[in-house]
Amino acid sequence: MSDRYQSFANSALGQLVAKNLGLPMPLNLERFDASKPVVDGKVLLGAAANGTLCSSIAKVLASCNANVVASDTVIASIGDSGLQAQAYVADESASYKAFVFDASGITSSEQLVALHQFFSPIARQLSNCGRVVILGLAPESLKDTKHATAQRALEGFIKAVGKEFKKACAANVIYVKDGGADNIAAALRFFVSPRCAYVSGQVVRVGKATAVDVDWSKPLAGKTALVTGASRGIGEAIAHVLARDGAHVICLDIPPQEADLNRVAGQIGGSILCEDITDADAPQRILEAGLAKGGLDIIVHNAGVTRDKTLAKMTDAMWNLVMNINLSSEERINDYLLANKGINKNGRIVCVSSISGIAGNLGQTNYAASKAGVIGMVQAIAPTLKTGITINAVAPGFIETQMTAAIPLTIREAGRRMNSMSQGGQPQDVAEAIALFASNGAGALNGNIVRVCGQSLIGA
Repeated sequence: MSDRYQSFANSALGQLVAKNLGLPMPLNLERFDASKPVVDGKVLLGAAANGTLCSSIAKVLASCNANVVASDTVIASIGDSGLQAQAYVADESASYKAFVFDASGITSSEQLVALHQFFSPIARQLSNCGRVVILGLAPESLKDTKHATAQRALEGFIKAVGKEFKKACAANVIYVKDGGADNIAAALRFFVSPRCAYVSGQVVRVGKATAVDVDWSKPLAGKTALVTGASRGIGEAIAHVLARDGAHVICLDIPPQEADLNRVAGQIGGSILCEDITDADAPQRILEAGLAKGGLDIIVHNAGVTRDKTLAKMTDAMWNLVMNINLSSEERINDYLLANKGINKNGRIVCVSSISGIAGNLGQTNYAASKAGVIGMVQAIAPTLKTGITINAVAPGFIETQMTAAIPLTIREAGRRMNSMSQGGQPQDVAEAIALFASNGAGALNGNIVRVCGQSLIGA
């Protein structure tokens, strides 16, 4: 669905009108383009004193062939990372595509001044659709209370930066747990790239896992993925992105959607499974479909429905339908696949929650409860998984789909504008976040919930 206001605001006349009236000026977001570099511009790398992550960051940026600028002190700490960084020279006319800052060395509230000292002089030099990434240490993994306090402050800082820098920038934090420094590549590559176009103000935690070599041009090569609700909208976009990244995708949806399933599968060279995920034999059918392809490496729980009414007017049937499709069926499928070895070693489970599950929404007690339950399921299952299997979730905000097209105009416009990007997201934005968690290099990402909402003001 097109956003007519955004099209107008990006015209010469629209820019003039929006500026004079103080109206939102949503830029056209830069999204993944295989013909362009991971970071299409200069990266300014900084660090607080005694940071421990610079070398790991430098290795990732080197693998991206990033054009990096850094102070002499930071360059000296890079070591044998292979990164050839240019020496930083203060220049107010310089423009940067990304700021990356190692904040791991901040051990007290007094040392948080390092954030101001690095970002304040350069704040206006971030280009349109720029990226700000701060890497720190997971507060819950730190024994010293002052150190943990200072590291937790990074989250508030980055959320404010995402709202303040504007120009469609995306600002996010990567918290590194004990032993996770060698596993930041998947998260850092995502957050400095156009893949995170509509992901801002978020936190990802990277844990310890066996490091693997990844072909980042095809990070899902040789993998088999199953996507529920794949016939249209976000599910269709997920299928396309996973196939683009090298996976064979089994597209699942209910039998009435078979024609659309065949269309999507045909476009990506995938296969189909016509199945109602609430049927008693659905978990077994999914297991069999996966085993026919050598077992599932990835399952994406995307299928979902809404049946909106205020609680006083909601029927039992409306409540039960939403809960069964959005949550209970996922629990049954996960339990069955895990119990019957239906997910391969180092497999990935990715769930689609919703901002409604975080913030709630009028007339959606059933939907909000189901999507909050998805988050609870992810957090509960994550610590129990074995053999390198992980589970994570994404929580979309206002995404331009057939469902949001049916929302009344005034509410639809509010949903579009009430975020730092001043626009709705695209199904591809959700798919890119799912591809992050599905990738071979994401073995250290487990139990994360990432909002794909343009840093929505709702539930912030």
